[in-house]
Amino acid sequence: MERFGEHFGWIEIVFTAVVALGFAGWQYWSVSREIRRDKEEKEREARDE
Repeated sequence: MERFGEHFGWIEIVFTAVVALGFAGWQYWSVSREIRRDKEEKEREARDE
């Protein structure tokens, strides 16, 4: 167990990176969805005119 304690720093770095990358991925997906929705609405309004 003593040698495992030497790796706690790496475990913390990896865990933090996974959380940060997960949040970044969610943000990218969310913003892309909103942009697509706005484009579709703009095209729909252009056809209605």
